Amino acid sequence: MIRLENISKQNGHQILFIEASASLLRGEKVGLVGPNGAGKTTLFRMMTGQEGPDEGQVAADRGISIGYFSQDVGDMAGRSAVTEVMDGAGPVSIVAAELRELETAMADPDRADDMDEIIERYGEVQGRFEELGGYALEGKAREVLAGLSFSDEMMDGDVGALSGGWKMRVALARILLMRPDVMLLDEPSNHLDLESLIWLEQFLKNYDGALLMTSHDREFMNRIVTKIVEIDGGGLTTYSGDYEFYEQQRAQNEKQQQAQFERQQAMLAKEIKFIERFKARASHAAQVQSRVKKLDKIERVVPPKRRQTILFDFPPAPRSGEDVASLKDVHKSFGNRSIYQGLDFELRRKERWCVMGINGAGKSTLLKLITGSLAPDNGSVALGSTVKMGYFAQHAMELLDGDRTVFQSLEDSFPQAGQGSLRNLAGCFGFSGDDVEKKCRVLSGGEKARLVMAKMLYDPPNLLVLDEPTNHLDIATKEMLITALSQYEGTMLFVSHDRHFLAALSNRVLELTPDGVHQYGGGYTEYVARTGQEAPGMHS
Repeated sequence: MIRLENISKQNGHQILFIEASASLLRGEKVGLVGPNGAGKTTLFRMMTGQEGPDEGQVAADRGISIGYFSQDVGDMAGRSAVTEVMDGAGPVSIVAAELRELETAMADPDRADDMDEIIERYGEVQGRFEELGGYALEGKAREVLAGLSFSDEMMDGDVGALSGGWKMRVALARILLMRPDVMLLDEPSNHLDLESLIWLEQFLKNYDGALLMTSHDREFMNRIVTKIVEIDGGGLTTYSGDYEFYEQQRAQNEKQQQAQFERQQAMLAKEIKFIERFKARASHAAQVQSRVKKLDKIERVVPPKRRQTILFDFPPAPRSGEDVASLKDVHKSFGNRSIYQGLDFELRRKERWCVMGINGAGKSTLLKLITGSLAPDNGSVALGSTVKMGYFAQHAMELLDGDRTVFQSLEDSFPQAGQGSLRNLAGCFGFSGDDVEKKCRVLSGGEKARLVMAKMLYDPPNLLVLDEPTNHLDIATKEMLITALSQYEGTMLFVSHDRHFLAALSNRVLELTPDGVHQYGGGYTEYVARTGQEAPGMHS
């Protein structure tokens, strides 16, 4: 449906693509992968015609509809979420807008004189709305928004009042409702909670158009795609299979390439040694000449590209006592909304609790109570005497000093540390080369999260409280974080919507439900096996 034929593209001094080719066929579900800055978003923009390649061509079948979801959500305000979502559905949305204007006019006492005309027009427009399947469409729009965790109030309220993350969901819902022939989704999983993520996974599995998507959530990607296109070093390589297959295949290819490279290097060394040894002897001149010619003709095998994965040896956390935190008979309400009524919870050394619960169940509230950033209305929250706590929440990123560079920020926190050690720490969290000289104010959400995380783990506390720590992290950084945290000796309490992270790190589950709090011994994987659901209220 869309073909990229020998495309080349340069952005400023950076070459993104050199004679790269790939295709998206009818009904295919493809994952697009590659390091940050490799050109994934540029590729989407070329497929939608927003940008052209410098050379080569992007060919799309005639008459196909393309829906493109990107992280840049325009300014939305003045309309309800439902209206905004229906707006992407073509002519029916124009009719819907007129219908609403006429409804407002009918209720306006100043227009009483025109009432007959308004009512007549209303009848015509309503008929047209029905013809176009408008009422069914509104139902579908509400269904999609509900799937993305919108309440009825949020659906009918002004989109302008929503946060950036919820506006993203409105933009995503708009494309899902459109059901175009081709869906291009750039990080659709970024701002979703676990329930919305599972709903979206199901929706995309049942979608019969062609899909190309990027995602930092390997579990999500793995369950949807059947083909991977990798951007690397200016080329596009296609692997048929899911994300897991691609990882195995790439590792195998790299291994083979490394072995070929080493064999050739050994052979070249042997030949060069022979040439060096006999080049001065007239009796071997012909042999030497033929070997030199042979060497010139050999096509050199290049070693596989080394991906930058630096492992950092984090210092061990100081040991805490057995009792890390204790909540007794805790009550907490916000206005007339009661979150906890008599919550009891004990956190012991080396336990790793993941907190599960639908939106508004009080997951972040629990973390804030334990970290002391919220006080209970009644009851007590106590930490063990030798507990040293580290708390990662989205607001931690706002506390970075915008005028300091990444490196200065690390130096401010650890004045005693050596330059080499801090550079290694920065590299481990994805700040290589000149990246450490970036000012904190220009960092992306993901870069800020990585910097805050680096600071927290360099001098680790013995209790880690993490609220959505993987939100902006790419797959490689998540893997590094999981590796670091799986060797961490302290206690953990965390909320995450990343199933790979949950399964790898939890050994206890605390589930907050309307009927009370349930505790499960065993981690997330056991929780899924025991309850038959991947998230509270979601039966798989």
